[in-house]
Amino acid sequence: MRRSRTADDPHCSLVGQAGRATCYGSLSEEAIDTPQPSSSALDQKSTVNVFSDGCTQIDFVLVWETVPWELSVQEDSHGNSGLQDGSATIHKTWRKKFLDNLHAAGIHMEKHTTCMEKKVVHYLLLSAPWSVLCYYAEELRLRVPLQALPRQTSNWSASVLQKLGIPNLMAQEVPSLPLDYYTCPFKANKLCWFLGSNQQDTFFSTTQRHQILHEILATTQYGHSREREVGVDRLLSENVFTAAFPLHEGPYKPQLEEPAAGSLSQRQVLFQYWASWGKWSKYQPLDHIRKYFGEKVAFYFAWLGFYTGWLLPAAVVGTVVFITGIFLMFNDVPSQEICESAEQYWMCPLCKNCSYWQLSKICSTFMAGRLFDHGGTIFFSVFMSLWAVLFLEFWKRTNASLAYQWDCSEFEDIEERPRPQFTAMAPMTIINPITGAEEPYFPKRSRLHRILAGSMVIIMMIAVVVMFLVSVILYQAVLAILLSSSGYFWFVTSASRIASITGSVVNLIFILVLSKIYISLAHFLTKWEMHRTQTKYEDAFTFKVFIFQFVTFYSSPIYVAFFKGKFVGYPGNYVSFLGVRNEECIPGGCFIELAQELLVIMVGKQIINNVQEVAIPKLKCWWHKHKLLSTQKARKEAEQPPWVMNHQLLVFEGLFDEYLEMVLQFGFITIFVAACPLAPLFALLNNWVEIRLDAQKFICDYRRPVAERAQGIGIWFSILEAIAHLAVTSNAFLIAFTSDFLPRMYYEYVHDSSLRGYVNFTLAYAPWDFVLQSNATCRYRAFRDRDGNLTLTYWQLLAVRLGFVILFEHVVFFIGRVIAWLVPDIPESVEVKVKREQYLAKEALAENKVLLERQETRSKASVMDQAAGRDWETEQLASS
Repeated sequence: MRRSRTADDPHCSLVGQAGRATCYGSLSEEAIDTPQPSSSALDQKSTVNVFSDGCTQIDFVLVWETVPWELSVQEDSHGNSGLQDGSATIHKTWRKKFLDNLHAAGIHMEKHTTCMEKKVVHYLLLSAPWSVLCYYAEELRLRVPLQALPRQTSNWSASVLQKLGIPNLMAQEVPSLPLDYYTCPFKANKLCWFLGSNQQDTFFSTTQRHQILHEILATTQYGHSREREVGVDRLLSENVFTAAFPLHEGPYKPQLEEPAAGSLSQRQVLFQYWASWGKWSKYQPLDHIRKYFGEKVAFYFAWLGFYTGWLLPAAVVGTVVFITGIFLMFNDVPSQEICESAEQYWMCPLCKNCSYWQLSKICSTFMAGRLFDHGGTIFFSVFMSLWAVLFLEFWKRTNASLAYQWDCSEFEDIEERPRPQFTAMAPMTIINPITGAEEPYFPKRSRLHRILAGSMVIIMMIAVVVMFLVSVILYQAVLAILLSSSGYFWFVTSASRIASITGSVVNLIFILVLSKIYISLAHFLTKWEMHRTQTKYEDAFTFKVFIFQFVTFYSSPIYVAFFKGKFVGYPGNYVSFLGVRNEECIPGGCFIELAQELLVIMVGKQIINNVQEVAIPKLKCWWHKHKLLSTQKARKEAEQPPWVMNHQLLVFEGLFDEYLEMVLQFGFITIFVAACPLAPLFALLNNWVEIRLDAQKFICDYRRPVAERAQGIGIWFSILEAIAHLAVTSNAFLIAFTSDFLPRMYYEYVHDSSLRGYVNFTLAYAPWDFVLQSNATCRYRAFRDRDGNLTLTYWQLLAVRLGFVILFEHVVFFIGRVIAWLVPDIPESVEVKVKREQYLAKEALAENKVLLERQETRSKASVMDQAAGRDWETEQLASS
């Protein structure tokens, strides 16, 4: 049906045209004891998160800036008012309407101001009374405790070490361990059945209070809903407000040098036992993280810690394979033949104007290639493919356990509400077939059309990336030609290597620049597609950006691994593209070049990201604090109110960049691991640093984010599964067509098991036409005869390579399927606990089935008249 937006539409969930009185949900006003503030002095300054009365909790802070009256008069005298005054008037009107509606909704408020030379900063402290909390807790289906549970360890390694009787060096005693409970969705008319219902100040957790206030702010109108004038996010984007955030719990550093563990706040506990560099080898306090930041942030750190732990065996095996390659390098017969060949093998020119060169000149490069290209490559590729399958299967179990433990197993299917932006913009409503409630609706066909249109834009952007990749390839080819014909010996001998390294650096710079543009475009397209829930919105955005990032980051390694040097032709009949001869691999082979490419992109990106994560937040914090306090007299941090100190921190911008960095790293260590067995080691070292850097950003540098619920890591898990499957195929083709492993095995079986003469076996003679034209004989890597035709050996090797790909894929996929079948997705103990919790919830909510009708007293006239006369810019507010 076509949506009609009336003031009494409860399904819109928009606080606006008709404000609610102090009666909410299924409890009447008489059934709720609203806590009354104490009679403390209003001008008393406090450094804790309460109003000036000393008892009303601060749930949220709104900040806006205005120009002092004296300065505005001065600007008017200079004739500079114009457009700025018009904009300021509109902003003031919107702000007044928004705050009037908040006041009408029953939100308690208290305002403070900070005067500076050029601006006045207004801090509006918000607090939700008990009646509001009960109403929205029921609307949001917040889960509250029914029965306490004994805390059980969630680290499988701790259980294994305990059974073996081995001391666990990773364990640590973290104070204030959160309790675990059986929970169920809150019902106000069943209040007495929940634990702690007689303690109104602590019944709802701090994060739940933040969620309720954020929901109210996101659905409060300040204009016409048809024009999308709804929610604080729109006001922030229009600079009507400069900030909206919940408060951290005090400073992150305790005032005493050695405080007692029980006296630490949650933030201080996390700083000392999680963000500290000295805790790099300890388990993360995930329950504390979840209690302070919410499930979405906790799932990210749980996955990151789980992934880092699983990298340890991969790094150990990879290092062993690399060390094995060092020993094989010095005993390799083909390497010795090349190094001792002197002037035996004269190779054909690598470009049109290049000279002939001796194969013995690549002795060191060829030996370096043996570090990565040997028999251990096969074993490590199979190992990493099965490692990826095991990692994902066991993460499923861990995810299911955490989702149950954190009360979000059914969040996406049942409990997640529509996005406030979707609620405000949906053109119609529809009856939900499950709940029977009328909900905002956007036609699927219209969304499909928008998704297809957005896909065309994505394809165009990917085409731009491919075009740039081609230009980088041409750049490398042209640079190699110029260096080879320069006449300088070092440039001539290193032309291909210099061109490859500089091309990798240029590609990396391009990736970092273009990704910023693309992410902004993906945000716009995803909003336009009108996804109903925040989870679906984030999944759609993530999928778009990851496709782009996959193409940009992996295009160059894929080109080197599977295309470079494969279509070059032969002397006298070289293949060219746009007039430029197709690029060949460096003399040492494409395998060593791929390893070099991975190290430049993967390790280089990690170093750049870590430097950015250390330096940029600190610089931004310093600059933001400098702007806010530059015109004030120096004040000690302890003397500043908590809302001022929190305002000086950085805005939390989500977890997308953190996930993207780790998932791209996962792709590098699985898709191309055959070319660089040290990749898991570099990833492990990076992640040990990454966990602490991210922890410090959340604790010290960011404003406290609104706690968001989540059921897992979202679409990132599906992306990881796709990467794991792609890695099997990639490694199979990499070993078959890029590595020298199969040609060596073929030569050992057919010709000589000692590999004597292998170098001569892999080199073909230049065709007669080329020899007569250049009056010189030379060799090149190929299996061709003197007429340039492919030999029988080439076709036999091709059959061996294709057979290896099929065998490798089938064996690995079969073992992976067996592993997935043997490892259940949900632990049996979790299934039992879920059934127990459902039983308790049914018993609790079935008691005293006396249905209380909702009584919601509408006192719009009296409340709105009271708020209409308020001047939010100048008036100091006490607790309502």
